[in-house]
Amino acid sequence: MLGANPIDELVVPDGTTVEEHDVVTDGDVLVGGQSTIELGVRGTNVVAGERVSFGGAIEAEGDCRLDMWSDVDGNVLAGEDAYLGERVHIQGRLVVGGDLDIGDDVDIEEGFEASGWIVIRNPMPTITFFVVYLSHLLRIGEEEEAQSLVDELTAGGEFDPLMIPRSGHVSDDAWRVSTPATIGDDCRLHGNIRATAIDVGEDDNLFGSLRAQEDITVGSGTKIHGDVTTRNGDVTVAADALVLGDVSGKNVEIHPDAEVDGVIRARGEMRLGSKPEREAE
Repeated sequence: MLGANPIDELVVPDGTTVEEHDVVTDGDVLVGGQSTIELGVRGTNVVAGERVSFGGAIEAEGDCRLDMWSDVDGNVLAGEDAYLGERVHIQGRLVVGGDLDIGDDVDIEEGFEASGWIVIRNPMPTITFFVVYLSHLLRIGEEEEAQSLVDELTAGGEFDPLMIPRSGHVSDDAWRVSTPATIGDDCRLHGNIRATAIDVGEDDNLFGSLRAQEDITVGSGTKIHGDVTTRNGDVTVAADALVLGDVSGKNVEIHPDAEVDGVIRARGEMRLGSKPEREAE
């Protein structure tokens, strides 16, 4: 899921914010391999695949697991356990509230401290660990515990996880992925969203534009500080939404109670509410 097999969607859960160059969420943070996160992250558990680069500190209330060759430009704080694969590089300090499982050639520039056991070896890559553990549970007949593990990984516990697919790029300027993107409700994000398709929830405040190849949906009460543009898909803007830039798509539907400050361009049909207003050339 995090290394060889990509997460199939960018998912930003309800209530996620960007605060002082950190992405802050109530749930887990799952980052696919070879991604670049030019910000710090704060969440419950933080799990990253191979060769992930973080441009800021990591704060995990629970566990922190970084696969091999990952790099963190800052401190790493884990309230519970930490697992670092070989050749992980941390440019700050590592503080672990529980046990530390650490691989070969790990470089922690400002040292580390752990309240529990410290084991120096090569921890399994994240996806391999999950597969081996799940296989073991099934082999010994613990179907209920295996199902519980699957449910926990897919549901993310009480809060949905923030999921960044393989080779994703997140910064103050842009969130760029080659998959669909789903933004939850009550989020406050900085940067342009670039994805194959984009579904934005309600009452969000996005300081950037939306651009996709396929459909874009903007939920009720959401404010977009930029353009909303799709190459081949349709655009739908719900009631009380505000777009401060242009809107462009194949077919464009704007709710009568929505507001668009820029130009509306529709290559096909443009609708206000449920009634077609014009056919674009």
